[in-house]
Amino acid sequence: MNISLRLLSVLLCVCVATLCRADEFADLVVKLNGDSFSEKTEAVGGLHRLDDKRVLPVLKAMQDGNLFVVAEAGQIVIGKESGEGYEVQSVLDNSPLGVRTKSQLEKIKINNGLRRELRSLVAGLELSAKDPDIRRQSAINLIKNPDESLRESVESALGGEKNQAIKSLLHVALASIDINSTDTVKRKAAVAILADAVQPEAVAMLEKVAAKDPSGHYLEADTELASTAEAALIRIQTQLGIYKFIENCFFGISLGSVLLLAAIGLAITFGVMGVINMAHGEMIMLGAYTTFAIQQLFPQWLEMSIIIAIPAAFLVSGAVGVLIERTIIRHLYGRPLETLLATFGVSLVLQQAVRSFRANNVAVITPEWMSGMWQINGALSFTFNRMYIILFSLAVLALLAFLLRKTYMGLQMRAVTQNRAMANSMGIRSGWVDALTFGLGSGIAGIAGVALSQITNVGPNMGQQYIIDSFMVVVFGGVGNLMGTFFAALSLGVVNKFLEPFAGAVLGKIIVLVFIILFIQWRPRGLFALKGRFVED
Repeated sequence: MNISLRLLSVLLCVCVATLCRADEFADLVVKLNGDSFSEKTEAVGGLHRLDDKRVLPVLKAMQDGNLFVVAEAGQIVIGKESGEGYEVQSVLDNSPLGVRTKSQLEKIKINNGLRRELRSLVAGLELSAKDPDIRRQSAINLIKNPDESLRESVESALGGEKNQAIKSLLHVALASIDINSTDTVKRKAAVAILADAVQPEAVAMLEKVAAKDPSGHYLEADTELASTAEAALIRIQTQLGIYKFIENCFFGISLGSVLLLAAIGLAITFGVMGVINMAHGEMIMLGAYTTFAIQQLFPQWLEMSIIIAIPAAFLVSGAVGVLIERTIIRHLYGRPLETLLATFGVSLVLQQAVRSFRANNVAVITPEWMSGMWQINGALSFTFNRMYIILFSLAVLALLAFLLRKTYMGLQMRAVTQNRAMANSMGIRSGWVDALTFGLGSGIAGIAGVALSQITNVGPNMGQQYIIDSFMVVVFGGVGNLMGTFFAALSLGVVNKFLEPFAGAVLGKIIVLVFIILFIQWRPRGLFALKGRFVED
């Protein structure tokens, strides 16, 4: 009984303490809109002393000029600028309060003294935050904007930091401050730390120390320090070259993955049916617009919208593809020039139809789990959206290979590809195989549109950017061959990425096109040629 009473009394004390702390937070927040700057400074100091996770967002918003008072209610809110005004949220419970116009809000003003105080307090709170992402970003910000007044905060955070990656960033942040010190010992220690860093800001600081005049003499009075910085720069440039190569490979592979998604459907239709489908880019565009439509129809499912859009885009683009094949393409088999002209006309009709619905480019929101990047170090990072696209394109390729190799429909498609006449004589309805194949290729193009909506603008002409590249991939890899399409897409993506810095985007594409023309002269069937009586005729 006594134990139960004691536990109850402890719980009551905790609840009372929590309520008191909540009331104190609310009272101090109100004082941030005080009549004098001294009153505001006192309120800021009081908030800093509270152990409350709401303090940091409030002080940071005040520092950035995003703390407002709602005129009619006198309520303190955090505002984020949007097209219609400001999206505001309560500082007490972070609940959204809708959109307010500028006339409805009054910004809480601060002077230079209070701004310096806020910068120091915010930096200290961020460096001691429980969230490692906040501490990491704070250290990066300090490297970009070193401030002597924050040296003590950095040293204090460095002593208590357990995360080695963040600790390394803090060492660089401290060195970024000390490099401008008048203390020779601190400057030498700072150069030694910066010599092992690859952040652009660290490299710029070393370059400043190692700078020379036109006659080749160091501008730095301490020539030994300048010589050390110059030697460090040589080592860092070698590292940066390696990281740049890795980054180019990653972006080349991600570009190749985009080309793979855009071309893989075309490889099927072109390989099985021999149809030059100039409306393939519009199937990509329809998939991207399907993603936009789903986000508009189900805003509450934003985080899952991309997952929902994948089958939806496949069905929409696939259905349009089957409709085109049944109404137009089936009457033009054996006449490739006429199919080219007909599908080009279809592409114009689809573009105009979308323009009637949405004239301008639309914004497709990237879900939170696809946003951001994987930061390896200060010179190398991989964006999550491109990483997901690489994995997604490989998954689509694997599923398509399974469909073609392990299913009855795939068997029929391969039979029609290799020998259409024999397939017809065996009872395969090649007309329906053509329709389903065209629908499958168009559906995969729609899936490509879902992926492309995360890295490029969604508009009526977006598909036209990829149609020529898709044909190059298909021809280079071997018509109708998935493995050839895979290798062709990745190799062209990587080559394009390495050519762009030297030749430019346009000239780089021209060089690639000339190479493919020469390659086809030597190997007309591409990297991996299909085998069969039909394809050899």
